[in-house]
Amino acid sequence: MTPLALAPDAVAVIGGGPAGLMAAEQLAAAGRSVDVFDAMPSVGRKFLLAGKGGLNLTHAEPFDDFVGRYGARSCLLRPLLQDFGAEQLRAWAAGLGVETFVGTSRRVFPVDLKAAPLLRAWLHRLRGQGVRFHMRHRWAGWDESGALRFESPTGDVICRPAATVLALGGASWPQLGSNGAWWPWLQARGVDLAPLQPSNCGFDVGWTDHLRQRFAGEPIKSVAIAFEGWRQRGEFVLTAGGVEGSLVYAVSALLRDRLAAGGEAVFQLDLLPDRSLDWVQQELAHPRGPRSLATHLKTRLHLSGAKAALLWEIVPREVQADPARFAALIKALPIRVTAPRPVAEAISTAGGVRFEGLDAQLMLHALPGVFCAGEMLDWEAPTGGYLLTACFASGRRAGQGAAAWGAG
Repeated sequence: MTPLALAPDAVAVIGGGPAGLMAAEQLAAAGRSVDVFDAMPSVGRKFLLAGKGGLNLTHAEPFDDFVGRYGARSCLLRPLLQDFGAEQLRAWAAGLGVETFVGTSRRVFPVDLKAAPLLRAWLHRLRGQGVRFHMRHRWAGWDESGALRFESPTGDVICRPAATVLALGGASWPQLGSNGAWWPWLQARGVDLAPLQPSNCGFDVGWTDHLRQRFAGEPIKSVAIAFEGWRQRGEFVLTAGGVEGSLVYAVSALLRDRLAAGGEAVFQLDLLPDRSLDWVQQELAHPRGPRSLATHLKTRLHLSGAKAALLWEIVPREVQADPARFAALIKALPIRVTAPRPVAEAISTAGGVRFEGLDAQLMLHALPGVFCAGEMLDWEAPTGGYLLTACFASGRRAGQGAAAWGAG
């Protein structure tokens, strides 16, 4: 083991995503020496991936609605988001020279729809503040004396910072650095943890060979999903194994929890959310003469392609001949999901460090001087800017807490 010399007041930030970098920024602003460690060759890998979709930074809906998107953890995240929510995040980006705009769905994006310029400006400022970066340093827990252990290209390294911020992400997209390897190390030290689970994920359905071979990858647009009182419009994609995409992600936590409880998870798909049941039934009952039912659906209801394929997949032939029953299924087609896709494929992760094991500054009760932030905390939210905002906000709070820890 090679000791790494740190300044006496140094704080180690482990993880170079938005939460870790925001913690480093708060520490540097407070005058603390900051060392950022990351297993990857460069920081912000998942952040840059988000930029490929335009970098949805946050959301411009009213604050109470915004906080409500965090479900069971809304009350716990509210104070963090009051300090650094959507408005503060946009102002922070503007301070880095990146202006933002509100899209038609109230989602907030950089004007150039790119992540790289924002990340470059941020890193330039952090380096100017004296933040040191140690890349290709994979955290390996603590040694027997309590020192931080890292695996580096030149061998194992240990260091003893004055405080530590863990911002290691969840277990989604492990190829970008967040693999959940930290979970057993924290568990062994008595940290209160919830199992890691997929969030904003796809689901297995078990299609027939015909649907898999002909329609995998096809979008299902302008539809609505209903499940146990929840309903939302949007679109998703058929996959070879099931369903994924934004509308499925929005209901994924409910479906996942229902399956985990040992129940069936069947959502209802409304293929024509702009049309009433009566209208659909009347159109189906319209005489079709020699035309096939497929042609009838296409000409009268504008249902064809992948949408029609779903009907042929699920609706029994005898029901197809009954306009009333067929119409009811067009408006509420039951899709039975059997399992969520693995957490490594998910957009984000649920579970992790429980808030009950943290103080108000996100310091671990079990490990004084160790703070946690970002996706490794036990919260989840839908896509739409909520994930990034909470990562920034929790990183800011943890950084402030670590800055105050042991300060003269």
